[in-house]
Amino acid sequence: MNTEREYDGNSRNSGKVISFAVGEQEYCVDILSVREIRGWTEATPLPGTPPWVRGVINLRGIILPVIDIRVLLRIGSERPVSREVVMVVDIGDKVSGLLVDKVSDIIDVDPAMVQDVPSSVTGDTSGIISGLIALDGRMIGILNLDSVAEQIMEEAV
Repeated sequence: MNTEREYDGNSRNSGKVISFAVGEQEYCVDILSVREIRGWTEATPLPGTPPWVRGVINLRGIILPVIDIRVLLRIGSERPVSREVVMVVDIGDKVSGLLVDKVSDIIDVDPAMVQDVPSSVTGDTSGIISGLIALDGRMIGILNLDSVAEQIMEEAV
């Protein structure tokens, strides 16, 4: 079923998204959620954190947790040889870094472009991908940062 719906990547909705790659997969988040994009610097690991927390980095005096999206989305933990970047984003009421393989594009999203994720394929990451955008032969998952925040809070408790 091809249902059109409003873009709801998170509570913000600018109509523009930043796409990024994690392995062979492509995802996006609303551009208003992204504070900055920076190169990877080694994070300081913290004992007792969930496996998707790579550690913390110091961002101009702010201690920032770095979330490995590859592990959170259960894509695998092997790191590619390619360049990694940290997208500094607002997740819930916190600022965090998302470790991704590369940032790709800024895309204008019309609500008619967004399709539902088939319920038969959501699995354990249900709600984290809130929709799909088919664009130029690519399938881009919309990462719902509100759901990411919920999952982080659930597993942190």
